[in-house]
Amino acid sequence: MVTKQDLISNLSALNIDPNGTLMVHLSYKAIGEVEGRGDAVLDALIEYMQPGLLVLPSHTWMINAANPVMDVLYTQTCVGLLTELFRCRPGVHRSLHPTHSLAAIGADAETFLSGEEHIQTPCGKGGTYYRLWERDAQILLIGVNFTRNTYIHGIEEWDGAVGSIKDTVTDLYVIDHQGNRLYTPQYRHDSRLGSEPFSKLEPDALAQGIMTLGRFGDATTRLMRAKPLREMTAKLLKEDPTYLLRY
Repeated sequence: MVTKQDLISNLSALNIDPNGTLMVHLSYKAIGEVEGRGDAVLDALIEYMQPGLLVLPSHTWMINAANPVMDVLYTQTCVGLLTELFRCRPGVHRSLHPTHSLAAIGADAETFLSGEEHIQTPCGKGGTYYRLWERDAQILLIGVNFTRNTYIHGIEEWDGAVGSIKDTVTDLYVIDHQGNRLYTPQYRHDSRLGSEPFSKLEPDALAQGIMTLGRFGDATTRLMRAKPLREMTAKLLKEDPTYLLRY
């Protein structure tokens, strides 16, 4: 059985900077049996990342034209048990994006998450995903591959991918922490293959040293920094703007 201290040791072995910004996508099942279950996994991540900033997705893709309101306090995430446990923890803050909110704890979490109610695409410039690039954040995939790396959707938006965003708006709303209803219209993702083609990026990222492999419990990890991953992907999109729309 894996312990919290085992997981902290795994993070140390990955050479993750505890003073920086770490974005995590993870599969609880892949980590294996953990003493203390999901709370111990989150404890390990939070304790290791002090005094830095720990970020997890708290996405709500089910918010749509038929179900147009996301309540930042009460709408559950749709990206796994651990993300829901995380967003409900004391000290964790959540952004006001209707479909692609992030949750964070640590240094300047509120500043990092601010203003998402003004972002009109899933990962638009000026929003939290763009701030990952500005900070050259580390991105850690635990037990999942590049198909779960939402940051790549941001690169699609910023660097000219064709067909990734719809040209029609969906009227959506967010209920903020004070109970105010905010109008947050969205131009949503429009890709027949979703994020499945993102897996094409993995061999190049590994070969170029942009991504390194490791372990977290029983799970395989993929660790990378935001800036070199964007540089590599943007070059591919410049050569072929449809590169991430097909296998």
